[in-house]
Amino acid sequence: MPRFFIEADLNVNTTVELTETVFHHWVKVLRAQVGEKATLFNGQGGEYQVELTEANKKTGSVLVQEFNPTNRTPNFNALLGQVMSKGDRMDYAIQKAVELGVSEIQLLTSERCEMRLKYDRDQKKLDHWQGVAIAACEQCGMNIVPKILAPLPLAQWLNSTLPETKLVLAPNKDEVDVLNDASSNITLLIGPEGGLSEAEIQSANQHGFINWCIGERVLRTETAPVVALSILNYKF
Repeated sequence: MPRFFIEADLNVNTTVELTETVFHHWVKVLRAQVGEKATLFNGQGGEYQVELTEANKKTGSVLVQEFNPTNRTPNFNALLGQVMSKGDRMDYAIQKAVELGVSEIQLLTSERCEMRLKYDRDQKKLDHWQGVAIAACEQCGMNIVPKILAPLPLAQWLNSTLPETKLVLAPNKDEVDVLNDASSNITLLIGPEGGLSEAEIQSANQHGFINWCIGERVLRTETAPVVALSILNYKF
């Protein structure tokens, strides 16, 4: 059954007009006909089964028939602090992090960050990344859409209030199991393609972050959240 995110209030036994995005994808691209069914979710929790009741050249309407309260979120809350990278790498990191159940993504800049957004003209980029998160939710079945937060300097973010278990992907000389005593409320910090500088890692440590080394190989910045979140899914 097709599945779409819609920015609208949804209630059982009500008729809802499709947004332009959903109408285009379902009716124009997939050529849905009156009587066909789909799943809609609005990010407020749960999902709704709907039936297409009207479709013309420009608009369409659905009857909301059933509600399913399932959200498919994991048994942990993970705030991902991801230093930005260029090109498709950032799209990939966001897409896969959402599929693996991340709760929120804070974009960051750091000493070796390749990318700087100028807020006055790059809102489209932020909107694009939020769209990537929405599309990932449509695909994987999550009904709560993680927010993609506007970028902050790493130092500023470290000084903010963060979930209690704080992990930074960095060499761990003590070789201890950092997840042994981890709570289910986790902050995960991942650096840029060139890695966090030693000074940045030390600063993170001073703010309560524990170094988490995942194996002997160096992971790319877009691969690191996939591996880390997969391990957290397994643990919890």
